[in-house]
Amino acid sequence: MDTPHYEVRMTADSHFSWLRTRLSLERTLMSWVRTAVALIGFGFTIVQFFDRLSNMEGVKPPLHPDLPRNLGLALIVTGIIALLVALWQYRAFIAYMRNADFLPLAGVEVSHMKTPLFAVAVVLLLIGIVALSSVLFRLT
Repeated sequence: MDTPHYEVRMTADSHFSWLRTRLSLERTLMSWVRTAVALIGFGFTIVQFFDRLSNMEGVKPPLHPDLPRNLGLALIVTGIIALLVALWQYRAFIAYMRNADFLPLAGVEVSHMKTPLFAVAVVLLLIGIVALSSVLFRLT
């Protein structure tokens, strides 16, 4: 399936529209990163809190001892999947914006369009995988 080609006009309006779209992609990825941090963090915290709570003296044993662990695992996995989807979507849209038709609008070279946000998201993805492994294999 061929993507439709649009007439690209080299105007200041088009340049600033391209920049707004690019920054919008950054904001969207940042939102997904925040959401993933919250999901992974809450999941890990739930597992740790209820694990420590069940080891305290005088605390009644839970009716469903594996429920907090399973809920925590579900939150961590959801955070990891959300981050994977967000990274995939971000890369797909950036590749589209780096299309040869749109590069003159960018006003920058392709090598200068890098962002630290993508690296932060990848590091967070690795942290999520470590947290998941830690809970799955009871490393903490």
